Amino acid sequence: MKILVTGANGFIGSNLVKRLVSEGHQVKSLVRKTSDLTFLDGVSTELVYGDISHPQSLEQALQDVDQVFHVAGLAADWGPYKLFHNINFVGTQNVAKAAAQAGVDKMIYISTVAFHGFGKINMTEDSPVADKLIPYAQTKYMAEQWLWYFQNKTDMKITAVRPGNVYGVNDRTFMLKYLEAMKTGKFMEVNKGRSKTCPVFIDNLIDIITLVSREDKANGQAFIATDGLDINWHTFNTKLAEALGVKLPKVSVPYAVAYPVAKIYYEIHKSLGLKSEPFLTPYRIKNGGKDYHFSIQKLKKYFGYQPQTDLDPAIEKTVRWYKSLPSK
Repeated sequence: MKILVTGANGFIGSNLVKRLVSEGHQVKSLVRKTSDLTFLDGVSTELVYGDISHPQSLEQALQDVDQVFHVAGLAADWGPYKLFHNINFVGTQNVAKAAAQAGVDKMIYISTVAFHGFGKINMTEDSPVADKLIPYAQTKYMAEQWLWYFQNKTDMKITAVRPGNVYGVNDRTFMLKYLEAMKTGKFMEVNKGRSKTCPVFIDNLIDIITLVSREDKANGQAFIATDGLDINWHTFNTKLAEALGVKLPKVSVPYAVAYPVAKIYYEIHKSLGLKSEPFLTPYRIKNGGKDYHFSIQKLKKYFGYQPQTDLDPAIEKTVRWYKSLPSK
């Protein structure tokens, strides 16, 4: 099969490309001229240059393609709404329209569970959308909703995958910073880590993404993608610390203290117009201090899905990657 992966040089995208290539597919990797291609070194994929924000750059990339995996997007809990809107919403529209025009059979969209919000457990694909979403979650939700509308106007099939907290090899967005903070002792839990969380190991996520790409029953459907664990942050953090060979700091801050501090800090950061990443954001405190937990019953019901990599080996593999980095 001929496949295009957008965002192919990133954490999820590069792991997906490697899997698809290993399965014998002809894979095109959409990257920008300025992209860091480190994660694609040695991978037998055709690099095609383009930008999802520029529709005209997508036409050639989508020629003779059977499926497109739309992974590209801006994933952050800070930054201007306009930027998220342009990349996550308009960019998704551009990819979908160009793919349909090119005769692509199926599009798999990498969405997010983030728009379901915090404070609940066992949330499902039908759980309500939270109020006051951050720009990332808002624009990802808008893009997914638009795709369901667009699906009715085209012959192209569409499936959405909503990952939880993704971690694993090549995770420079979350796990690299998280483990570095733990290693250097600049780490603390919120509410002693009692809140439930929703990890999904990258290999398991790729299993899910490729699974739904093959199944007709997935067409027109959204699927939450986590490891299906009943786990809180303290358990997850303890296992990470043990694998890393450090003691988990006993420092914990109450949510009632951490959240307002983070909110004030973030507002000051914004008001100063700083372009650097803020040290604290309200979203991060909510993620660590509120239940953020999802059911994968729909995946099980439709496909009999069970995660193939358990928590302990997943964490060991992740920490082994972290320790192998040149700067560590």
